[in-house]
Amino acid sequence: MNTGSFLEGATRVLFFTGKGGVGKTSLACATAVSLAWRGRKVLLVSTDPASNLDEVLGVQLSGRPTAVPSAEGLFALNIDPEAAAAAYRERVVGPYRGLLPEAALISMEEQLSGACTVEIAAFDEFTKLLGDPEATAGFDHIIFDTAPTGHTLRLLKLPAAWTGFIETNTTGTSCLGPLAGLQAQKALYDASLRTLADPEATTLVLVSRPEKSALAEAERTRQELAGMGLGNPYLLLNGVFTARDSGDPAAVALEALGRQALAVTPAGLAALPRIDVPLLPYPPMGIPNLRSVFAGQALRQAAPEPESDGPPASGTLAELVDEIEKAGRGG
Repeated sequence: MNTGSFLEGATRVLFFTGKGGVGKTSLACATAVSLAWRGRKVLLVSTDPASNLDEVLGVQLSGRPTAVPSAEGLFALNIDPEAAAAAYRERVVGPYRGLLPEAALISMEEQLSGACTVEIAAFDEFTKLLGDPEATAGFDHIIFDTAPTGHTLRLLKLPAAWTGFIETNTTGTSCLGPLAGLQAQKALYDASLRTLADPEATTLVLVSRPEKSALAEAERTRQELAGMGLGNPYLLLNGVFTARDSGDPAAVALEALGRQALAVTPAGLAALPRIDVPLLPYPPMGIPNLRSVFAGQALRQAAPEPESDGPPASGTLAELVDEIEKAGRGG
């Protein structure tokens, strides 16, 4: 599948998920920048508690949409679980200050201070963006850059789990306070589930690398998402290396490793629409570099002037090692 088809036919909601370190954030940002460049209004959301969107986009973010400089139409935000939980606690406890004894207020705050409250409060912010059209009115696309696979699967399962809890709980209380106040949220949770399960509305983007472990985890994720009734998955294969010099043994060997991993791609994963993103000779950070990821320039970018923040020219692996050595730095 070509990149143009993926971008032009993009659904309103795109979820990027995958194993840690495969490049979810980079590709989510590159997709957001490319869609904004096409004239779309895009909201990029990180659900990762360890988000580095700020660094990749070069802008200080918060829990509210922030315009990204040099990318007209692109806005981004970080869902901060701790901040979401603190705001929720204050919404619940605040109205009772001055009305209830201090001991009662302290007790309420303690009940709302556990891990359950933190996770569900973050989920509450997530469902507003996913299930409430008014919360994202004016945006053509909502792109979710998620935490590594396990966290993301918990997040996607929460709407169903929390809706069931509201229906069956008989105690009248929860880690978010009285259930009476949560019944109004049920419609929002149901809307979130419908959006997630609608292939016309949501695309689940599985990000992997041409490595056996990453591909195996992507297949497990695909199976689990399918079991949840969530379809319309795509595979973005990041860091695909192609040797440009057949006489460079290191480069040839690196390409062979990738080919060997892809040769045993699980059948379910192999059947998905797939986009190969080449291994970049520059860091996918900053708007110019992010835009080039899907602009067909990744391996053809001309060498920039020293003052430019554009991506450097690519060469053989051996040449790249030589350049790093000359610069006197490296890792």
